[in-house]
Amino acid sequence: MKNTKFISHLNILEKIKKILFNNLFNSLLSLLLILSLGSIITFTIKWIIFDSSWKVITSNLPLFAFGSFPKSERWRPAIWMISLLTLCVLTLFGPKYMWLRKNIIIGWILTLPLGFYLLYGGAGLPHVMSRNWGGLTLTIFLTIGSSFFSLPLGILLALSRKSSLPIIKKFSAIYIDSMRSIPLIAVLFFGQLLIPLFLPFGLEIDRVWRAILAYTLFLSAYIAEDIRGGLQAIPKTQIESANSLGLNKYQINKFILIPQSLIIALPALTNQSIGLFQNTSLMAILGLLELIGVGRSVLANPEFIGQYIEVYIWLATVYWLFCTIIAIIGRHLEQTMIKTKSNFF
Repeated sequence: MKNTKFISHLNILEKIKKILFNNLFNSLLSLLLILSLGSIITFTIKWIIFDSSWKVITSNLPLFAFGSFPKSERWRPAIWMISLLTLCVLTLFGPKYMWLRKNIIIGWILTLPLGFYLLYGGAGLPHVMSRNWGGLTLTIFLTIGSSFFSLPLGILLALSRKSSLPIIKKFSAIYIDSMRSIPLIAVLFFGQLLIPLFLPFGLEIDRVWRAILAYTLFLSAYIAEDIRGGLQAIPKTQIESANSLGLNKYQINKFILIPQSLIIALPALTNQSIGLFQNTSLMAILGLLELIGVGRSVLANPEFIGQYIEVYIWLATVYWLFCTIIAIIGRHLEQTMIKTKSNFF
């Protein structure tokens, strides 16, 4: 057994030698790259451990996590984020259990109303206004809320663009092309500054929901194109077979077109989710204190002026971590859906 492991290690070393040191030029280039990477890693570790000051992060962790949410009520967003983490774990490791696989989608659907209830309050919980929401809590809420509404709207737009009715087909095409030609920041400005001007007197929409509405209108156009690409990849023979079996249009969409198009478009939808999570940082320009907004407010504190590197390295790490989690879940769902040929889990 030990000899087998020793031989396998030798084989790995031989492969590395053939790839990196197969001639003089490659050997010199490989040594130069190794020395450069070693120097960069050594300098980075030295700076992180000895030269940087992480007090700006450690003393403001609650602010990065919850914004200005009341201290006595911070258990509410904490419970919500723990429930989301639990759902992520169950999504990755739950498919072994059939009952969990069939019902976990319900848990994901309930995350938005649960988050709204815990953050906003009501029914026994004190009300907390949205101006006190912030940090990672607000970033996640904007991402989940926008995804919750943009996915069904995107599916509807994709099906409408392939509709046999000219008016519906033309309207959806105009909407999709218009939204894809407008910068996201312009849509966000419209949602935050112009929507209140068109509302009847006395009616007001919370600025968090205005942001979710703007993200939904923008993102649904891109999702529609991703879904339409999935629809076009489905062989027409399947639709012809469904027609010969007597299935109506609703049944064809529900059981054949939408499930398969979601499987095909899942990598693109995962990419849209990652982009949405990152694009929530634009709300810092419009006054919502999500992660980037909290970072800017911390740097405005005279005690931490000039510690830009520590703050932005911390924020980059948080964004990288959550985007990686989204990518892992998306890859897992894609593999699971291909194997089981089921709609989601």
